[in-house]
Amino acid sequence: MTDILISTSSFNLDDNPGIEQLRAAGLSIATNPFGRKLTEVEIGDLLTDSVVGLLAGVEPLTGQVIANAKGLAVISRLGVGLDNVDQAAAKESNIGVLSTPDAPVDAVVEMTLGLMLATLRQIPAADRQVRDGKWPRLKGRLLKSKTVGILGLGRIGSRVASLCCAFGAHVIAHDPVAADTDSAVKRVALADLLAQADIVSLHMPYNAATHHVINDESLAAMKPGAILINTARGGLVDEAALLAALQSDRLSAAGLDVFEIEPYNGPLRDLSQVVLTPHLASSAMESRRQMEHEAAENLYAGLRKAGVIKNGERS
Repeated sequence: MTDILISTSSFNLDDNPGIEQLRAAGLSIATNPFGRKLTEVEIGDLLTDSVVGLLAGVEPLTGQVIANAKGLAVISRLGVGLDNVDQAAAKESNIGVLSTPDAPVDAVVEMTLGLMLATLRQIPAADRQVRDGKWPRLKGRLLKSKTVGILGLGRIGSRVASLCCAFGAHVIAHDPVAADTDSAVKRVALADLLAQADIVSLHMPYNAATHHVINDESLAAMKPGAILINTARGGLVDEAALLAALQSDRLSAAGLDVFEIEPYNGPLRDLSQVVLTPHLASSAMESRRQMEHEAAENLYAGLRKAGVIKNGERS
């Protein structure tokens, strides 16, 4: 019998105070047996009636999955976004949903800057050519000389904006919701951002309203030769439209850490001007450790609030 399911693809159970509290309460813990992102069917099968708490990754926690998880009381997500969780279904089933919004910020921000620099300076292309016995004199471009457009000024987007300013870049941003965070960052309309930015970096949540916010129309509106960076969610980008824009040289490069379907096996892999990473922006050791600790502590607190744990023991 499993009381706590860890569905995220990896999780270090050692030296984690929250895990120790859960075990001390008499709860048994099972981990993801596949070591990868679970499918809807797989997570549904693993959420047996005995599972009261879920330490979740990015697997699809759909309304059907949640409705069938009869014993589930709390979902504690490792990470910021909750777009993979049907929150309305969770609310209807009286399941608490928690996340770790602060823990991954620094890791995602640094990965975003890394992708910007990798695409501007053609670092992966130079590496490949040196390994092939060549000594290329590739001419890159400076971040300092560029206008960076930030779509989404939440925790991550605002920090990316600040660091780009520190490099000497001109930073503009579009976010109809977030408050002003940095006087050096000029707020503009989306159309103006797309037309002016040399680099467009995505940091918005994914939902029905933002699905394929980067599409044929928005790509056509972007500055010729611009670079697209996405460390947010794959569904923000129409990958077929992006492929066409890169093949036609409308865009000069892209740096992508997230994809609509993961693992990604599509044609963007064949383009040398695209830097691809396997959804690891938050996977810095320090940030991952913090996420795991916070998620486990959130789960313990959530189970106490739900009455599953009373006086330090499972009720």
